[in-house]
Amino acid sequence: MADVSLTKLLEISLVAGREILDVYEKDIEVETKEDDSPLTQADQRSHQAIMNGLRAAYSDIPVLSEEGTDIPYEERKDWTQFFLVDPLDGTKEFIKKNGEFTVNIALIEGKYPTMGAIYAPVLDTFYYGQKGVGAFKLEGASQKDITDDEALVFESISLPEVDDADVVNVVASRSHMSAETEEFIEGLRDNREVDVVSAGSSLKFCLVAEGKADYYPRYAPTMEWDTGAGQAIVEASGGKVTRHEDNERFYYNRENLKNGWFLVKGK
Repeated sequence: MADVSLTKLLEISLVAGREILDVYEKDIEVETKEDDSPLTQADQRSHQAIMNGLRAAYSDIPVLSEEGTDIPYEERKDWTQFFLVDPLDGTKEFIKKNGEFTVNIALIEGKYPTMGAIYAPVLDTFYYGQKGVGAFKLEGASQKDITDDEALVFESISLPEVDDADVVNVVASRSHMSAETEEFIEGLRDNREVDVVSAGSSLKFCLVAEGKADYYPRYAPTMEWDTGAGQAIVEASGGKVTRHEDNERFYYNRENLKNGWFLVKGK
């Protein structure tokens, strides 16, 4: 299998982020996809930037992107390695202009993510993780002179960096809070103080990886590209992402790309 560079994923993410910010700074025109989810020019421009970057650097590795063409399961079921991409995660947050949206790129090997990159353009913060290497956060990402993976890690903060045992912190969706999520939170309150933090997009995974949240329960629908990069970063930080129905590790490239419920737990 081909070797993938974290530095290259940073480079591609920064290009995609610039495309998104160019649209963000103007009046945003919103279309509606077949599933009633919003679509903007930023989604499409970011997708194209990422596809161009990945194809140029890793032409042998297929890409499954939210904004790409549907790839039949028969074609992808035997993939041993592929990129899983959400060019603009948190489109609703993007439209609200609250800054809580991200670029997500994951490398899936077998059925599991081994590398994840999440870039928040407004925050100019790059979160990344790799199996066997660790999870990290790079602030002021576009201003750094990064030449290789060793320099990237040197410039970054190792995650998790916070451990507050007195309070249980739960991060929940800014736009998709469900009754089941509220029930989970209430269950934690039985014998502990619980603080609930709201966040948009895959930044919820990043908060868990950082140690700023202990749990992220998602008892509402998502798609594989919403979670792949976040899972890689959380697992690289020592956390877990498990399926609600059987507590097994979340896996990818299923015939139906819609995710079931899951729970993210920090280290």
